[in-house]
Amino acid sequence: MDVQKEINELRRKLNYYGKLYYVDDAPAISDYEYDMLMQQLKALEKEHPELITPDSPTQRIGGPALSKFEPVHHQVPLESLTDVFSVDELFAFGERMDSMLPGHHSYTVEPKIDGLSMSLEYENGVFVRGATRGDGVIGEDVTENLRTVRSLPLRIGNAPERLIVRGEVYMSRAVFNELNAQREINGEKLLANPRNAAAGSIRQLDPKIAASRKLDIICFNMQYSSDDIYTSHAQTLDAMKAMGFPVVPYMKYDSIRDCVERIEWLGEHRDELPYDMDGAVIKIDSLEQRTALGSTAKAPRWAVAFKYPPEKKESKVLDVIGRTGVLTPKVIVEPVRLAGTTVSAATLHNQDNIDRLDLRIGDTVVLQKAGEIIPEVLSVNKDKRPEGTVPFVMPSVCPECGSPVVRDEDGAALRCTSPECPAQRLRNIAHFASREAMDIEGLSEATLEKFIGQGFIHSYLDIYRLDRYRAEIVRMDGFGEKSWQRLWDAIQQSRNTTFERYLISMDIPMIGNTTSKVLGRVFHYDLDAFRDAVYGGYDFRQLPDFGETLHNNIHDWFCVEDNFCIWEELQTMMSIQKPAVAEHSEDRVQDNPFVGKTIVVTGKVEPYTRDGINDLIESLGAHAGSSVSKKTDYLVCGENAGSKLSKARDLGVTVLSPAEFFSMAGAE
Repeated sequence: MDVQKEINELRRKLNYYGKLYYVDDAPAISDYEYDMLMQQLKALEKEHPELITPDSPTQRIGGPALSKFEPVHHQVPLESLTDVFSVDELFAFGERMDSMLPGHHSYTVEPKIDGLSMSLEYENGVFVRGATRGDGVIGEDVTENLRTVRSLPLRIGNAPERLIVRGEVYMSRAVFNELNAQREINGEKLLANPRNAAAGSIRQLDPKIAASRKLDIICFNMQYSSDDIYTSHAQTLDAMKAMGFPVVPYMKYDSIRDCVERIEWLGEHRDELPYDMDGAVIKIDSLEQRTALGSTAKAPRWAVAFKYPPEKKESKVLDVIGRTGVLTPKVIVEPVRLAGTTVSAATLHNQDNIDRLDLRIGDTVVLQKAGEIIPEVLSVNKDKRPEGTVPFVMPSVCPECGSPVVRDEDGAALRCTSPECPAQRLRNIAHFASREAMDIEGLSEATLEKFIGQGFIHSYLDIYRLDRYRAEIVRMDGFGEKSWQRLWDAIQQSRNTTFERYLISMDIPMIGNTTSKVLGRVFHYDLDAFRDAVYGGYDFRQLPDFGETLHNNIHDWFCVEDNFCIWEELQTMMSIQKPAVAEHSEDRVQDNPFVGKTIVVTGKVEPYTRDGINDLIESLGAHAGSSVSKKTDYLVCGENAGSKLSKARDLGVTVLSPAEFFSMAGAE
């Protein structure tokens, strides 16, 4: 992989995971994994400073503010911290401080609470405004929700005329467990972790909901005070405590070595704290020295965050069971406290993973939370294996309906073969409503399970007829008029969809974003043309990256009468929107030699980014390939070409310069 492509891919991943974390409050990977990706990107950009762009994740602090609350411009930016992941990196920070600060300097060490960072503003001792961190410069006004936080003082004593304090809103472990227990009783989807729960609560438009969540706050920095009387961070924390703020516990040290001992102690005792923590913060104590050190464009020079690796725990395997529909095995273990919650089950993914682990009932396993959310089995401690255990094998029939199960030809998943299987129906309809398909917000798997159980939904079509059961739904736990209206609006909005989304929603095995785009271009985003091609015996193997299995999957799906009926009737409920590029580039597609060809790009092609040149290729009616193979028709070779060039020559692929490509394409 060439450097530019590697950098682009890292940026794409970081932007994607950053949005999930900062905007959607739905983290998909752990902070540790995210930080590792960021470290990789920083290292590459350091080696290749000419490739740094203003929009790189390394050049900004956090994520954008949401639009549902009023924006707030922070008087003092809420900076992020530079992360360190080892004692050696921490000592290197200490050495930098020694070289930059003449004479004596002290440090403070604090636990890094895993919550939602806030700016709190006070005037004459009265709380007047609270805002989220946002991107560090602009946040969102959540004053009314913060007023419901039980540990936030609405009035403080010994206060200056104006004061800005930074704190972390969190949900205690006890409250989190209580909330999830109630959600389980109500049949609602369980919340992933306390941080996620706190973030979702504080962003509720209705402050009553935030009040019901019993949030807390702990303060860790004085951002601004009109009384300029403090000389150290420790002084400000003590003053804030005297004013009535809940303040983060801290210790003060004269050396980095002493800081390390405290950090290790915090790591060993973090389960004893009432809140989750994902690290420790080390700061220069002197405010004057902080001012002298200043900040980079992204973070202060006078502080770092030491990040702990993901927590691991051992537990004993009690049983292995498989989810129905797509049979996904999970292991039942003796309850153990792991990363802030009590874990009694963990995912095993599939039979291949069970075989790799050689997992057996009675084994002692090492557990970790993937993305600090989903418990999974890392390994088996075979030294503790009892005698007489046997390898676990997934069942050959569906535990829900007793029908045979088959293994996907393209992977390790096992599927029930019966289209009438209740569990299969739930999985299919949940996929239909998912973000990558029809994107019906509010129609979660938990909600669908209720609707299917009540007989409201039997197929995709029934989603668009749910208004028949409006009265019953409004009376259900967790619903009301507002919830129903939001759901119904989302359902109606989904009627305006695209060829790609419609195709993905049908849940044809191996049809995803990439394959649906290829089919869209080939069949001019016409669903009827695609259907007619299938029944006309179209050979999908001729398309780029389409093999035997995918070809058979498409034809087999349309051979099922129920599938065909849904395909036809659902279209009458939809408005299929064609992409603008398909409409505006019709002449270009007709008049260029690249239609239906596979084009791969290597090196830098000015003035385009890699995504930009691929978009141009696809607008020509061609397929933008990622690697050179026998199916490649052209290789566009820009500056700093990689190994693709030599492979293309070996295979006899036509190589074009950017100028030749643009000339043939009729592009400027």
